[in-house]
Amino acid sequence: MSSNTYTSFAVAGVGKTVGPPIIKSLLARGASVIVLTRSSSSKVLPEGAKAVQVDYTDVNAVTDALKEHSVDVVISTLAGDGFAAQIPLADAAKAAGVKLYVPSEFGIPTEGAEGGMLGSKQQTSVHLKSIGLPSLRLYTGLFQEYIPTVTTVADTGKFLILGKGEAPISFTAIPDIGEYLAYVLTTVPPEQLHDKVLRIEGHRATLREIGALYAGKAPIEYVDSIPSNVPFAHVREFLQKQFDAGAGSTGWDILTEKEGSEPAGGANKLYPGFKFKTVQETLGL
Repeated sequence: MSSNTYTSFAVAGVGKTVGPPIIKSLLARGASVIVLTRSSSSKVLPEGAKAVQVDYTDVNAVTDALKEHSVDVVISTLAGDGFAAQIPLADAAKAAGVKLYVPSEFGIPTEGAEGGMLGSKQQTSVHLKSIGLPSLRLYTGLFQEYIPTVTTVADTGKFLILGKGEAPISFTAIPDIGEYLAYVLTTVPPEQLHDKVLRIEGHRATLREIGALYAGKAPIEYVDSIPSNVPFAHVREFLQKQFDAGAGSTGWDILTEKEGSEPAGGANKLYPGFKFKTVQETLGL
């Protein structure tokens, strides 16, 4: 790690997606990492990480934990119902003197979003700005590992496409997200990260193009809705509608409803020489 970069991190929420690879990659770079977990959490942490049991909504308790471990950066990987806890978590980080907060984005762009999951993420960033705590938002597009789920291949044996499937989408492998974020946070000068939005992508393709990779394995079927008997059909349908509108690209601008001035994958260059995985490599297609 560079002498003028961050060395001490707190990761809130381990989960089964980006949390573990972020922690592992930070530890591999010699960083100090604590993992804030709820008292009821029993997840096994990567070797070298220290678990600190705390209620995310208890501002005083979280503040004390962050101060005790001299944390520079808080990274939130909270998801679902956990999004609401990001507000008190941010307040605690501010009170503890944390220098940077990485909110739980790791998906499609949310700037300007109102309501729902995307709006919840946007509210966190608005709050961070209001309390004067620098933030770093990382847009990754859809996790490559989620393609079989979102398209229902894993459930129906068919590659379902809602709409035309012609809009380009950003796809990034989960391990690559952890490696990229760890590299940036421990290598890039802090002033280049404060209040910035990083847009990365490991693979860019339309759903039609991804569906073609499943030739001989899962037939493509165009639908108007995701079958209600598919688990979490409403979530998959929401995502596919976003994709069909073009919002699956990390370069998407919600307010103008088109690609913005900052291109998808534009932040890939912050990690020179890093080779992002393709969808074929991740899924063995």
